[in-house]
Amino acid sequence: MLRFLRAARLGLVLFLVSGFWLSLQAQAPKVYSSSEILLGLKKLNVVGSVLYIAAHPDDENTRLLAYLANERQLETSYLSLTRGDGGQNLIGPELREQLGVIRTQELLAARRIDGAHQFFTRANDFGFSKTAQEALRVWDHEQVLADVVWVIRQRRPDVLITRFPPDARAGHGHHQASAVLAAEAFDAAGDPKRFPEQLKYVQPWQPKRLYWNTGSFFVKPGEDMSGYLKLETGGYNPLLGQSYGELAARSRSQHRSQGMGSSASRGETFDYFQFVKGTPAKTDLFEGIDQTWNRVPGGAAVGKLVDEVIRTYDASNPKASVAGLQKVQSAIAEGYTQAIKPAASGDRTAVETKRVLSEVTNAQYWTQSKIQEINSLIEACLGLHFEATTTTASVAPGQAIKVNLEMTNRAQAALVVNGTVYMGFNCDSSVSHTLQPGKSINVVVTGSIPKDITTSQPYWLREPATVGMYVVPAKIPSGVSSLRGYINSDKSIDVNNTVRQFLIGLPENPQLPTVGFTILVDGKGQTIFVPIQYKHTDPVLGELYQPLAVVPPVMVNIPAARAYVFSDQQPKPVPVTLRAGQAGVKGQLALQVPSGWQAEPATVAFDLKNKDDEQTVNFTLRPLAGATEGKAELRAVATVGTAQYSRGIQTIQYPHIPTQTLFPEATAPLVKLNVARGHTKNIGYLMGAGDEVPEALRQLGYTVSLLDPATDLTAERLAKYDAVVLGVRAYNVLDRLKTQQPELLRYVENGGTLLVQYVVNRGTVLPQIGPYPLTLSADRVTVENTPVTFLPSVGGATITRPAAQPTAPSLAQSLLSTPNKLTPADFSTGWVQEQGLYYPSAWDSHYQTVIASHDPDETDKQSAILVAPYGKGRYIYTGLSLFRELPAGVPGAFRVLANLVESGGK
Repeated sequence: MLRFLRAARLGLVLFLVSGFWLSLQAQAPKVYSSSEILLGLKKLNVVGSVLYIAAHPDDENTRLLAYLANERQLETSYLSLTRGDGGQNLIGPELREQLGVIRTQELLAARRIDGAHQFFTRANDFGFSKTAQEALRVWDHEQVLADVVWVIRQRRPDVLITRFPPDARAGHGHHQASAVLAAEAFDAAGDPKRFPEQLKYVQPWQPKRLYWNTGSFFVKPGEDMSGYLKLETGGYNPLLGQSYGELAARSRSQHRSQGMGSSASRGETFDYFQFVKGTPAKTDLFEGIDQTWNRVPGGAAVGKLVDEVIRTYDASNPKASVAGLQKVQSAIAEGYTQAIKPAASGDRTAVETKRVLSEVTNAQYWTQSKIQEINSLIEACLGLHFEATTTTASVAPGQAIKVNLEMTNRAQAALVVNGTVYMGFNCDSSVSHTLQPGKSINVVVTGSIPKDITTSQPYWLREPATVGMYVVPAKIPSGVSSLRGYINSDKSIDVNNTVRQFLIGLPENPQLPTVGFTILVDGKGQTIFVPIQYKHTDPVLGELYQPLAVVPPVMVNIPAARAYVFSDQQPKPVPVTLRAGQAGVKGQLALQVPSGWQAEPATVAFDLKNKDDEQTVNFTLRPLAGATEGKAELRAVATVGTAQYSRGIQTIQYPHIPTQTLFPEATAPLVKLNVARGHTKNIGYLMGAGDEVPEALRQLGYTVSLLDPATDLTAERLAKYDAVVLGVRAYNVLDRLKTQQPELLRYVENGGTLLVQYVVNRGTVLPQIGPYPLTLSADRVTVENTPVTFLPSVGGATITRPAAQPTAPSLAQSLLSTPNKLTPADFSTGWVQEQGLYYPSAWDSHYQTVIASHDPDETDKQSAILVAPYGKGRYIYTGLSLFRELPAGVPGAFRVLANLVESGGK
């Protein structure tokens, strides 16, 4: 019991200090209107929680989340099993881990609008899956279940809601698995025998009921919905000045990488729910659940105090509510103190112990949650503006920096700043000042970042992941070791394991380094924490905030998404760019290559005198006679003293999310293969949503020019190219293709080769993307190494059925034999995530099929490559996932690409 209380105390500190990720994300300090403060006061009087569970970013029902968080005023959370790493990207070239970081931030941006909280498991989105069984097999089923149970035990939801059913109606196997795991977790969370290691920090929790949030995409047209529980979720919130449909549209539109821009709905709208487990409800999801302060020991008095604060709230003078909020805060703290007294004294029966633990845990949870809400409300009522900023975007461990502390008092009474505390920042300066109404002060303090601090790499990317799971590091992340002082140096607590456990589920790193301003309001103390951020003014966008990145002393960058491809022993340059994370960094740089390869020079000395200085070193790399065919890896390593550094820096910047800084491994695929080129020399590449295929073509020796859709898409301008390649989703994102499609086809008719990479089957700018009709679909082959068969000398299929019809076989045969004689292994060996996607389901007889493959228990799909003669040239559509395979250095993908771009008729 006492061990649980000690760990619970650390959990409380982690929640209150490191867990401010919802309010401390790098952005301009939040400004609250009077109506938003009133909404916050009303939420303070609701003691209930709900958890929504699905598989990916953008799966969530944002209207329902907005309704639950703002109309029902519940602690509303969305648990996404994955970060969406396996999806596509509509706004840039980032894929896999980088895309997962973008989509994580898009979810956080959405939650800032709809008012819900965000959580994740450690599951890695490995790509499209067709069954729950496959998803749970690739993931660590038990580990993901443990993570779901952990979030339930932490958040203590009264009701669980799933987005999907646990069967084929959900489509994606991850969707199905999310419903399976939710049902399993519903039972496991309340069972002390399941995941007992968690019980050092939390206690079992049994939600009241589990419902599936069904919708029009799961219900047959005309189906009788009378058997479903329904809620009207489209209402209008006058305190926010928006309906929940309007909030939902703004929230969902944050998923820009997935093309989820949404229009608002207004007026009456219903959500429907099907009972799954627990106690059924007749008319309301939360019926029979006490969601008042009466559910917390000693809470009845708290509820009355909150009622009084709401009753006397003056929108023109929010400061008048501070004294009442302080009384509420004291009452909550006193209730918690009284709740834990029985837990720390005397012997008791097992039944009594269970009851006491339940009361303590319940009091602890609502103490954590509501005190954090009160702190924010007091800050908002006072109109305070506190920030801590630097003029540098990054800092290295041990480096000294100056931090500007800005404090503004916009209340109608004086405010005492009674000192400052720091986490992840060594500083002896403590600021004390009396702030008069309407006054502002700026104080510059100098300190340093701890030498043992880790970089700002997202915590789930610090250690190598498996195909199905991310790893949470065992080492305490940057600056969290400073929490030891907040638990009175209690040596009985394993801080490393405790911090690791509390990281699980968090959407991002705890915000460190951080400054805490201790203020006295009417003689009572409170600490307001703000992250140290980089602040600057853009001449177009104005004042901008971004996270202060903790970087290594030196970063080693190899061009992103580049695989080095060698078909002979001719050398190629490998540029490596060093960047100084701090001043005065010098050492040696080397390329580590496998046996049979030679890099010259062996080492290069560097001396970077100033922070952010860069130096590019051009190595020459070539395979020797003994180099093994296939894929290997090269690594760039900088040695400074006895330390070695082999990570670069990647900055992800989009206007709808905070700037993200990653530190990818300084590695690149190294490919030795037998690949030939034919007559094609010059290729025009029209970028779609964004990919790295042009660099792969350059590695094969082609001259590649990026086409400007505004000026280059005429037959005359395209005539100089032997082949033209359209990037992924070009027909989804380039409106210019509406008018210039005839020019592209005229280029083909005159003898050119046009290669079109996958196009999503919804939202195309044209009804037809080829010279002859074809019907795009969501068909795909998800097993990346599934066997491929070459189709016999047959032609295409009619638009009404995909059965092959004999016709001119020469083009299909040439794709498999010229200039490289391809084998089935070229289409499967070493492939990653998937073989292909968005295959046509039907096509005109002019198209010829080339290969066939299928996922387990399915029939062959024959449209991974379709080729058609058109005039003197040829048109090719391929759904093969070359955009993934080429950056990954898959040898066969390069051979396939070389055959696809050969000039054919020209």
